[in-house]
Amino acid sequence: MTDTFAARLDSLDRRVFRSVAGRHWPGADPVLPRLSRGANHGLLWLGAAAGIALLGRGAKSRRAALRGTVSLGLASAAVNTVGKHAVRRQRPGLDSVPVVRRLKRQPFTTSFPSGHAASAAAFATGVALESKGWGAAVAPVAAAVALSRVYTGAHYPSDVVVGAALGVGAAFAVRGLVPTRAQLPSPGRPYAEAPALPDGQELVVVVNRASGSADTASLVRDALPEAAVVECDPEEVEGELEKAAGRCRALGVLGGDGTVNRAAAIAVHHGLPLAVFPGGTLNHFAYDLGIEHVHDTARAVTEGDAVRVDLGRFTPGPDGKTPGHFLNTFSLGVYPELVREREHWSPRIGGWPAGVLAALKVLRGRHQLDAEFEGRRRSLWLLFAGNGMYEQMGPTPGHRRDLADGLLDVRIVHGGRTPGLRLLGAALAGPLSRSPFHAAERRRRVRVAGIAPGTPLAFDGEVTEAPGELTLDKAAEALRVYRPKAL
Repeated sequence: MTDTFAARLDSLDRRVFRSVAGRHWPGADPVLPRLSRGANHGLLWLGAAAGIALLGRGAKSRRAALRGTVSLGLASAAVNTVGKHAVRRQRPGLDSVPVVRRLKRQPFTTSFPSGHAASAAAFATGVALESKGWGAAVAPVAAAVALSRVYTGAHYPSDVVVGAALGVGAAFAVRGLVPTRAQLPSPGRPYAEAPALPDGQELVVVVNRASGSADTASLVRDALPEAAVVECDPEEVEGELEKAAGRCRALGVLGGDGTVNRAAAIAVHHGLPLAVFPGGTLNHFAYDLGIEHVHDTARAVTEGDAVRVDLGRFTPGPDGKTPGHFLNTFSLGVYPELVREREHWSPRIGGWPAGVLAALKVLRGRHQLDAEFEGRRRSLWLLFAGNGMYEQMGPTPGHRRDLADGLLDVRIVHGGRTPGLRLLGAALAGPLSRSPFHAAERRRRVRVAGIAPGTPLAFDGEVTEAPGELTLDKAAEALRVYRPKAL
């Protein structure tokens, strides 16, 4: 009975194949064969991933491109290492396929399952799991690639169906290992009271022109037409923020992490809620809050939804008297030098290339930091403190799930030879780990003394000179920030 059922399925498979091969498809002859060839070795999808990452101009688009690519890689590996060897099915005969449709180079691997269909479905599903909009754009192309494999005579319909199913499964397997942003718990807590400002009434938004935020400023005006939007140059930002704080019920800011840092300190001083609009290069703080678009903040401002977050402090601050603040990170050692080099080169060659060039230049040098950390003299390559616990480090700090945990994420890379290998080891080790080269701890307070004059200090992308000694701690839940309840 099983053999009879299998025979019926095979017969149906072949009839559908001949039907597709024999039917005239208007306009398909010049398109589908080329699309099928373009998807060889995943090249079509790698190009699509690059396009999504570049055209999307946002963290969600970059995550969608990355998730789609990783899903494609897993599906391709599964099909080519297991699927093709498990069922050695011959390719369809081409007698019923018009010559104009046939591929110039016929595949030489076995037919079941279709690797092209698996890759197409994996990429489209991976993208859709992270971004429904980009998923909707990619899905028709993926479906066309899958159809093209039958249309050109490369596969039977069942090869394509099973391949597509494997591709979808691969994307969901990746999601099981690395959850999408929508699956993560809300990063902001606890909820706080903040005024609801319909259309942005009594909200003043200060825009740093140097952040490349002109287009984003227009989006703010469209989303909140009653808000006052003040554009200014970098040297005017602090003054404009102070002026805005004296005439508003909520302070808004649009710029990079350094600009947001200054706005946060002023908002806390005046007891105002802060509305952060992502408009800088990296937007670490906004993204960790779950805010990825102007409309996320605009919705929260309109509805009066806000959360409380911690504010990191280092004493004394840059003025030598009052505390300095950091929303994201504080560091001594090679990282401030890396920031300085990156800022020097980024206007000329762009942010990511400048980061790579800065890392190569800094790690060639010998710039160890000698300081007294918690009463013990040490030689360090890096002392890093995060405002809240980071899930991972990598080349840059990772994601924070809780911005009001009361903790400093303190990491030290001990001095010695081969700083590049030590920093890489620290990046791979993750939080709360120890080794001869690296240590990571949760702390509520840290004291560093004996810092040599001229030692650079970096906080939220800003670089200044470190004092001889300083103390790090946190102002718990000191800042109210607008954030929509449902993202």
